[in-house]
Amino acid sequence: MGIFDKCHHFERLEQVRAAGLYPYFRVIESQQDPVVIMDGKEVVMCGSNNYLGLASHPKVKEAAAAAVMKYGTGCAGSRYLNGTLDIHVALEEKLADFFRKESALVYATGYQTNLGVISALVERGEIAINDRLNHASIIDGCRLSFGETKKFHHNDSRDLDHLLEKYRDKSKLVIVDGVFSMEGDISSLPDIVRLKEKHEFGLMVDDAHGVGVLGRTGRGTCEHFDLEDEVDIIMGTYSKSLGTIGGFVASSEEIIDYLKHMSRSMIFSASLAPALVSAVSAALDIIDQEPERRERLWKNTHRMMDGFKSYGFDIGGAATPIIPVVVGEDLLAFQFALMLQDEGVFANPVVSPAIPSGRALIRTSYMATHTDEHLDRVLEVFVKVGRELGLIT
Repeated sequence: MGIFDKCHHFERLEQVRAAGLYPYFRVIESQQDPVVIMDGKEVVMCGSNNYLGLASHPKVKEAAAAAVMKYGTGCAGSRYLNGTLDIHVALEEKLADFFRKESALVYATGYQTNLGVISALVERGEIAINDRLNHASIIDGCRLSFGETKKFHHNDSRDLDHLLEKYRDKSKLVIVDGVFSMEGDISSLPDIVRLKEKHEFGLMVDDAHGVGVLGRTGRGTCEHFDLEDEVDIIMGTYSKSLGTIGGFVASSEEIIDYLKHMSRSMIFSASLAPALVSAVSAALDIIDQEPERRERLWKNTHRMMDGFKSYGFDIGGAATPIIPVVVGEDLLAFQFALMLQDEGVFANPVVSPAIPSGRALIRTSYMATHTDEHLDRVLEVFVKVGRELGLIT
């Protein structure tokens, strides 16, 4: 059997394409606004993580352009060697202050952040304990570590308690998403923190989808629950509310210093490009300066939750601007997504193994910059397609 035989006989992909239901790598010809251009036509975008609309904010774009003019397009090396600019250091100081931690470290992507942090911290004889619905980057970070990996049932603190008791004699890192990226529900962080009174473990929160969205001032899930001091490590990305690409981790000075010298995905990756560094810095300022964006985002979120429920759609336990519409079977999700696009609405099909088999869904997500007219159009199209496919009456 040849190494490439699996590529030549990728049957699942062939079947979907043969049925005309392939929904991935759809081409967008404009910036990530509430309305995008596809095949020269306007389509309402409700599949983007640009929650605050900052990816196209004039101040963010201006900051990125100014950084290119001063520093060029890249650093031509890793942070560890020649790739640390003064703006990298300034951004790390701003991130630490923003998340109320002692120190912070910038990575090239959010995915690399989880790979580098977890693999560096969980050593042989130690255990990483995951919520079963954690993001793939967390799972892969655990795989790269030399420690063991255990999973607890989603948002089930009793199951977590059982694991912590079972492995009470080993060093442990509990890792959870703040906001779960497919179902849109929020981690039961208070229950996890309470377990710290009984067990000794480190706690890491991946807040990629919480930053800019949750909390009194948009600082995410930990602020939402007023548990910033109880969480040891806050990780996040720039590719959602912060409007660009990259990642970070905020923690104690000792932990960050350790990661600077032991985190392979940071040490052996090229430094984050100057334009991205300055764009993130500008986005952090806007979160503080324009709280009305978050207010509008939540107004839009509640409007869509109420709308989907009123028509009989199953949106699971959605509690954030990520609102899933459960459809059941994988092929039905593909068909639903493409029918939506034909009617002028972009949304994302999510199928197994990203979610449990038989629970395929259409993942919708909303922006502060959506208007009521945009949202009404999305509901109108969902109702039309949902009735045609027999999901609602």
